Amino acid sequence: WWSRRTHMWWPSTLVQVSLFRALHEKEESPKGSRQISRSKFFLVALICSFAWYVVPGYLFPALTSISWVCWVFSKSVTAQQLGSGMKGLGLGAFTLDWSAVSSFLFSPLISPFFATANIFVGYFCFLYVLVPTAYWGMNLYNAKTFPIFSSHLFMSNGSAYQITDIVNQQFQLDTEAYARLGRINLSTFFALSYGLSFATIASTITHVGIFYGKEIYHRFRASQQEEPDIHTKLMRKYDDIPAWWFYSLTVLSMTVSLILCTVLKDQVQLPWWGLLFACGMAFVFTLPISIITATTNQTPGLNVITEYAMGLIMPGYPIANVCFKVYGYMSMSQAVAFLSDFKLGHYMKIPPRSMFIVQFAGTLVAGTVNLSVAWWLLGSVENICQDQLLPPDSPWTCPGDRVFFDASVIWGLVGPKRIFGPHGNYEA
Repeated sequence: WWSRRTHMWWPSTLVQVSLFRALHEKEESPKGSRQISRSKFFLVALICSFAWYVVPGYLFPALTSISWVCWVFSKSVTAQQLGSGMKGLGLGAFTLDWSAVSSFLFSPLISPFFATANIFVGYFCFLYVLVPTAYWGMNLYNAKTFPIFSSHLFMSNGSAYQITDIVNQQFQLDTEAYARLGRINLSTFFALSYGLSFATIASTITHVGIFYGKEIYHRFRASQQEEPDIHTKLMRKYDDIPAWWFYSLTVLSMTVSLILCTVLKDQVQLPWWGLLFACGMAFVFTLPISIITATTNQTPGLNVITEYAMGLIMPGYPIANVCFKVYGYMSMSQAVAFLSDFKLGHYMKIPPRSMFIVQFAGTLVAGTVNLSVAWWLLGSVENICQDQLLPPDSPWTCPGDRVFFDASVIWGLVGPKRIFGPHGNYEA
């Protein structure tokens, strides 16, 4: 309903529509014109971008972050903290690798200028004002004892926290061992990032409520009587998706998930009511986050709020926390992607049933391949994801997965009360 009834931008969808139209519409060039065709221009741009990526991606990875400050002051620790684009604040650093730019902003060419400007202001205030002030100016939470920029967990003396020392055989928290090792410490960047993540979710709700609340209400009331736009009229030539397809898929996936939570209770750790709670959170947040995505091309995540909620309810159960986050956060994320794809199909006049079947088949293939590859890598690469045990040039450091693991420790194993509550260092 929301995908069809709203006229919001969905920047990435509009760019895709423009590309498809440009490549498939008939070109009418005057005879004798030396103007290059759209298809040839696209092919040339594609080949050039592919050829260039080999340079920073394989031949000369240093181009991903050119930190000249580190080169000039190679023996200064402070210069490395300020100038490094990989493990510092990146002052003066620049990149010749487009993937480094697009991974942060999704794509600056697609995002509207007001969104990019907002991100820049927030980025500047956080990274160049808040973090240096907390680290050098105030030594907040003994910040100088730890790296300024790291996703690792640390003991109070600055050494890495060994998670294996505080986990029992049931993969639950050993409270005696935790009391002996002491509280977990985070880098300044990591701790402040978590703190501002709460502000992100809160501002998403208030922003959508203030600026789009009336529109949501009126559109919902008029959804059946509203005069359809030209896109909806043209799409009526196709058969719509039967409602029972969605209901059946929902019942099937929920049934399988509930079976996992009950039959494999010791392995999954997540109770049946936790699964329903996670799905409820995803349902509530999908609409406001979809609106933010459609207007700014930026998608706030539910990872922190889901981890926090389950960490308060069931502290000491890291796998339950991870499963709750996946069902809450990823369900919402996939729903937003699903809406975006259907908006694309709506603009391009693709039959809805074909869209549904392709989505369903793609999900099965992607899930199976992802699981198979992960299983293969975990069994074939020695010390995978353990960057302290890997060779310096190893590509298998898994930074994203390590953050995911550290989050399961912070919110699930140890629990938010022992880190962000009265028994931790970061209550404020």
